[in-house]
Amino acid sequence: MIGARRIRTGAAPLGVAAAFGIMALLSSPVLGLAETRPLKPDDIFALKDVADPRISPDGRFVAYEVTSLDAARDAADTDIWMSPLAGGEAIRLTSSPESETTPRFSPDGRFLAFLSDREGSWTQVWLLDRRGGDAFRLTDYKASVSALAWSPDGGRLALVVKDADPDDVEARSERDAPSSGAKEAKDAREKRPKPIVIRRLKFKKDGEGYLGDLRRHIYVFDVATKTSSAITSGLYDDDDPAWSPDGRSIAFSSNRTPDPDSNENSDIFLVETRAGAVPRRLTASPGTDSAPAFSPDGKTITFVAGADPKDIWYGTLNLGVVAVAGGPETVLTRALDRVVSGPRFSPDGLSIFFMVEEGGNSHLARVPAGGSLVDRVVDGELDIQAFDIGKSGEILVLESRPDQPSEISSLAGGKLRRVTHVNDAFLRGIALGPVERFKAKSKDGTPIDAFLVRPPGGAAPDGASTAAKGKLPAILRIHGGPNGQSSTAFEIEWQMLAARGYAVVGANPRGSTGYGQAFSRAIFADWGNKDFDDIMAAMDQVIAMGVADPERLGVGGWSYGGMMTDFVITKTNRFKAAIAGASEANAFANYGVDEYEYAWEKEAGLPWRSVETWMRLSPWFQIDKVTTPTLFLGGSEDHNVPVLNSEQLYQSLRRLGIETELVVYPGEYHHIGRPSFQMDILERYVAWYDAHLKPGAPTPAARASR
Repeated sequence: MIGARRIRTGAAPLGVAAAFGIMALLSSPVLGLAETRPLKPDDIFALKDVADPRISPDGRFVAYEVTSLDAARDAADTDIWMSPLAGGEAIRLTSSPESETTPRFSPDGRFLAFLSDREGSWTQVWLLDRRGGDAFRLTDYKASVSALAWSPDGGRLALVVKDADPDDVEARSERDAPSSGAKEAKDAREKRPKPIVIRRLKFKKDGEGYLGDLRRHIYVFDVATKTSSAITSGLYDDDDPAWSPDGRSIAFSSNRTPDPDSNENSDIFLVETRAGAVPRRLTASPGTDSAPAFSPDGKTITFVAGADPKDIWYGTLNLGVVAVAGGPETVLTRALDRVVSGPRFSPDGLSIFFMVEEGGNSHLARVPAGGSLVDRVVDGELDIQAFDIGKSGEILVLESRPDQPSEISSLAGGKLRRVTHVNDAFLRGIALGPVERFKAKSKDGTPIDAFLVRPPGGAAPDGASTAAKGKLPAILRIHGGPNGQSSTAFEIEWQMLAARGYAVVGANPRGSTGYGQAFSRAIFADWGNKDFDDIMAAMDQVIAMGVADPERLGVGGWSYGGMMTDFVITKTNRFKAAIAGASEANAFANYGVDEYEYAWEKEAGLPWRSVETWMRLSPWFQIDKVTTPTLFLGGSEDHNVPVLNSEQLYQSLRRLGIETELVVYPGEYHHIGRPSFQMDILERYVAWYDAHLKPGAPTPAARASR
């Protein structure tokens, strides 16, 4: 479902580029192939993830997160690094075994604030004096801080802090206390958990579990006195704090309707920075408004304007502006018809920068503050994932490409120049598969963007067709969503499978963003129909190119990609292996069990009143048509797509005598976090596809007899 693992794809044979409109994105990834090797599943411990770039106030440095997977501890660790924009050696600023995230420079550049739970069990704000010395903990809330923003004068912080849970405070205080006889005696006593009492309409969330009445609110913390005051309260969750330039007020987003669980109507509010102040609502549309940012003169706020609620996740998110003094909000990008995110005013206030999805890419764009034509600042075949703007107009982007995991680049003179090189040394020894785009035509004539990744060495220097070298076993990987898009970002799953000799195929079927609202909304309450035709058209095109062996096809995906896999195996038997991660096929089983009751009702209606629609959205009722050996995977604590779905599917195929396996990852949510489990998933992908798609693979009977 929404927020799913997004699977990205790429490539097609160079020799037929003219005939099929194929465009090479990575035409020579295998230079020096004799000195390189293909990817292996345990390479996830060598690759690192870069995120959240922030420019220092003097414009000389960028602070950012680097996340690595620690095999020995079987945990992820995020540290904060800093690199000079002019080029030079990167500096590691934190090195504890616990994660440090969200680097934020103070306005004078002296301090770097960040979030960490390196002491105790709750995430707190820490400060690092750039003149020297160790970081020190600044806050001591009995709950976790999830966001921070410096006031313009640097004397205060706006924080998002969750309400303290008295039971949790007691439990964690005992756990974090120094060892003593009293503590040992208390630990020896049997703990008696309390019943979970549910009163809310929306009562569970992936990663959090059952929801009570504890909410997230905005606090103002005085750095000098270490005093704190809550400036918002109530049975609402408040997020996205942004200071006004004069430091007198904070803009934030919140759903403050009478029953926030019954809708997704978040608005932009303004509140003075004092306890007891009453927030003033600035936007009034029924959509999910978020991400406010002030203009330099403090008179205007830009924000992400939510779509019409009837469109739920298929709606287009736009760039909006609203006057701080009040008045109607204005949408500046309606004609663009693309999803936008992360708006920020330029230092002179004349324009607004933002990211925009565009047909398998994500670009940095700009529009005049008063509205006009949108200008692409950074475009091309790349995926912009974040950006920052310095006081003097410096621009940094976090960008990824088919052969490049996320790295930070600076923009100058219309050209990008790399600032970080976190993964370069490792990738110099790796042979990656070439990634190319191609077009497919769906059953009803709709053009579909698609990608193909071929094995390393599969792209002949003279552009000869892959067909001349023999057809390849091919795997169709389907992205999560149903919205989102496969993009030109580096995708380790695709590269891992290509390294095993597979052609990896992907597409952006209807339902995907990046192609306009009509394209996205085309599958509303009609999953497994047009989107099925679209992904099959992509696979058929690769077969027609002579790349894929039609007798050795595999399919798979995670979340909505897994759901589409369930549709695929009930609608066709042409695939010889399937892998459905965190999928569902019986929509009835999900109502009241997953976290999407609002979306289910908006899209499909109430299940007891719209039985026909719910049946159509449930390929489980066609399960007796399945002949494809299928592997199911999921996290035991997944509240996004609960594992009961995979259990039902596994049980059904077992009853039907179809080869199947079920793998449940204990303690994991929708996104599998434990590094050893992440590697296990990749290893199981390879093993399952190899067993069924490679020549000489043992028959199901032979495997069962071992």
